[in-house]
Amino acid sequence: MSRLDQLKTMTTVVADTGDFAAIAEYRPQDATTNPSLLYKAAQMPQYRQLVEEAVLNGQRQGGSPREQALRTMDRLAVNFGVEILKIVPGRVSTEIDARLSFDTEGTIRRAATLMELYTDAGIGPERVLFKIASTWEGIRAAERLEREGLHCNLTLLFSFPQAVASADAGVTLISPFVGRILDWYKEAEQVSGYPADADPGVRSVTRIFNYYKRFGYSTVVMGASFRSNEEVLELAGCDYLTISPTLLAELAGTDGDVPRKLDAEQARAMDIERVGFDEKAFRWALNDDAMATEKLADGIRQFAADTVKLERFAHEVAQTI
Repeated sequence: MSRLDQLKTMTTVVADTGDFAAIAEYRPQDATTNPSLLYKAAQMPQYRQLVEEAVLNGQRQGGSPREQALRTMDRLAVNFGVEILKIVPGRVSTEIDARLSFDTEGTIRRAATLMELYTDAGIGPERVLFKIASTWEGIRAAERLEREGLHCNLTLLFSFPQAVASADAGVTLISPFVGRILDWYKEAEQVSGYPADADPGVRSVTRIFNYYKRFGYSTVVMGASFRSNEEVLELAGCDYLTISPTLLAELAGTDGDVPRKLDAEQARAMDIERVGFDEKAFRWALNDDAMATEKLADGIRQFAADTVKLERFAHEVAQTI
């Protein structure tokens, strides 16, 4: 068995891409996208029709240019999501506009709008996760959406307090960003790398996984943003791992034993202290973690910038049809 096939026996593998061909090739259970991935995919000639349809839909109801742009972006995200769901048997994660990261009500409204579009396309809420930045406001929005039957993926998660607050809010899934944590520590400590078992991103996800299992949380831990397959394999046994096509290809093309590194049964017996965070404690703990504070802010800015790029690209397409 390839390393990918072995990994799939203990962890649900998710494709981190908007490229349908890559998703079909590696047969993941789920798929996840973000504005950066959608921007890349939207520029591929084979997906031009999805972009044009979204643009025409955005224009159809009239309104201001801004209103048309928002409708276009919503429709584009759902168009890609619907196509992905024709390939994967599970769920697709659809990102909420990062510019709403500090707007609880705006996030809830946008998720409801996207769900209406999915429903019109014949897709039920059991097959969609709404990706929301794990700010305090984002976590509160996800808590309410979950109560309304809309499931959430808390993304841009870099710290233990974010993970605890998300689980206490009853969210379906979290996406701790392994590689981006590694990036920060390499730069901060001026090192070229770490052994896989000492990788700061791997350690962060391991701590979160063990805490969740020790206290019986149902929230799924999905490691994300990997820089190497050494990171991926060090988290074998994690609930889910979302992996880029490049790393999936490497795993599929190599053999070798893949031992389980994370074990829920072992975690249940660990001596771990239970903690909780109200808003003040959450904000202080996040502020006290320079890495998490900087990477969360940077991630929101990056996703917002790529959303703007995607809007501009859609506008350019609109001029040609």
